[in-house]
Amino acid sequence: MSTLQAPQGELIKDSDTANFMADVIEASRTVPVIVDFWAPWCGPCKQLTPAIEKVVMAANGRVRLVKINVDENQQLAGQLRVQSIPAVFAFFNGQPVDGFTGALPESQVKQFIDRVSGMGGPSPIEEMVTAGTEALEAGDFQNAEAIFTEVLAADPENLVAFAGVIQGRIKSGDLDAARQMFASLDDDTRSKNEFAGIRAAFQLADQAGDAGDVAELRAKVDADPADSQARFDLALALSGAGRNEDAAAELLHIVRHDRAWNDDGARKQLVTLFDAWGPTHPLTVRTRKSLSSLLFS
Repeated sequence: MSTLQAPQGELIKDSDTANFMADVIEASRTVPVIVDFWAPWCGPCKQLTPAIEKVVMAANGRVRLVKINVDENQQLAGQLRVQSIPAVFAFFNGQPVDGFTGALPESQVKQFIDRVSGMGGPSPIEEMVTAGTEALEAGDFQNAEAIFTEVLAADPENLVAFAGVIQGRIKSGDLDAARQMFASLDDDTRSKNEFAGIRAAFQLADQAGDAGDVAELRAKVDADPADSQARFDLALALSGAGRNEDAAAELLHIVRHDRAWNDDGARKQLVTLFDAWGPTHPLTVRTRKSLSSLLFS
């Protein structure tokens, strides 16, 4: 099992009055703890507890569950004023912070646990995804892929991690492998926002292949600076060569001097570049600011 996903025994445990301080109060100082008061004879408990366990396991360490049998721990139940069961309390930083009574549907249980788990900050998987993204942006593609692969071992449905692996292949120049991985996904998944940058990157790669030679296009633009098509093609070729800042500069030139060209084609191409680079990439931020200045000046 991956180190990113705690075994069930660490996330879900039975406890009692004697261990309540350690299992709930002290443990909640580092991660939110859900306490489920139940009894073997309680019908609604038999519906609720499996739903809570399922959602807690899916939270991948952002929250823990402690189960207390009220028949065996009546004094503890009395101290917490448990009047009917199932009764669920959430503890964080040693204090009760939320709760409910009765058997809720799984969707509402998930809403409750999502709310509570958010108090404890990012989960281990979320932290790993952040680390992988930072490695990817820093150009450390091998380390980024290793991190994202570990995330997928623990959470196979993590689309951000899967997209990160594909992005690493694209940025390292292994476009064929990236296309194969992307093609392995179903149509619905490929259309999701997590893959917007990948779709844009493939579009840019295809455009660059048809654009022509950078030196020839530069000469053509120098000979006729008003030739927006040549400048646009130059921008595509520069992008394909990895010269993203130069590509953006050529497209901004078209927006500045020939905004209406090709049905606002230069601005639209800049948006594709932004999608490929990512919304927080420094070049996206700078270029978007320059574009805004041109559009609203």
